Amino acid sequence: MTGYALRRLGGALVVLLLLTVAVYALFYVAPGDPAKLACGPRCNPGQIQQVRERLELDAPLLTQYLHFLQGLVAGRDFSSGTTVLHCDAPCLGLSYQNSTPVTELLGDRLPVTASLALGAMVLWLLLGVGTGLLSALRRGGTTERVLTGLTLVGTATPVFITGLLLLMVFCAYLQWLPFPTYVPLSEDPEQWAWNLLLPWTALALLESAKYARLTRASTLETLAEDHIRTFRAYGVRERSVVTRHALRGALPPVIALTALDLGTMFGGAMLTETLFGLPGIGQLLVHSVRVVDLPVVVGVTLGTGAAVVVANLVADILYTLADRRVALT
Repeated sequence: MTGYALRRLGGALVVLLLLTVAVYALFYVAPGDPAKLACGPRCNPGQIQQVRERLELDAPLLTQYLHFLQGLVAGRDFSSGTTVLHCDAPCLGLSYQNSTPVTELLGDRLPVTASLALGAMVLWLLLGVGTGLLSALRRGGTTERVLTGLTLVGTATPVFITGLLLLMVFCAYLQWLPFPTYVPLSEDPEQWAWNLLLPWTALALLESAKYARLTRASTLETLAEDHIRTFRAYGVRERSVVTRHALRGALPPVIALTALDLGTMFGGAMLTETLFGLPGIGQLLVHSVRVVDLPVVVGVTLGTGAAVVVANLVADILYTLADRRVALT
């Protein structure tokens, strides 16, 4: 188990290193002039050259990349002409808009996105796994047909439609809930959950549909295996067969999909955050793309990639708890 975890950790570090190479090449080596983007359209060639020297963009590409890595590991200094700005590790650069460290901008928005993603994940797992399991156990019946129809509707309905309907019904018409605003968990846990209930529901309804279909298919496949028939032949109770063996065998693909979805959402559920006015990483990314704030876009991209890699690492370890045979391969 320990050796397996160390091997997966080593693989994750290699993937993260390759990710930095790909992201740096995509944003800084591709055609375009980062110095001109940072300076703005009104800058003359002399001012653009000053920005290029300040950002060390006139250095060889390999040197620029090594400075980028140095910032991630040990921090980095940026000269503004008259003063030197220090960016602590992990440094993703300074925003072109206000010279604020990108990690500081991401850190300010992270609690909002984490609250949205983790809360929605709990809901979509409860709804999706529960619905999928019930559909598998009621295969061929009316219950399965109804649940399959609901999952199809959930899959086909975009989150902005679901979110808009929830706002109109529960906030505008019934007035049971306030229009969502983010309240930090540390200030008021009740208001934090109350204001995030609709964003969680909108996101969970969309995501739970595919989890329901995946759980149903995996459970049916596991129930058809020989060892399940053997348990039933020996008179093991059906509840034990389902909860201890069939559901356990169906979990690995659900864990893998959860890791991927959760990691991606830490890059910002842009539509959901924009629709409900939540100041998360998704909103920051949309604004940064609009004003071409390259370091912030790079930071969000790298952060999302790192979140996916870490989530998959955790998922790989959880695999071994669900199925010990994984650690032996």
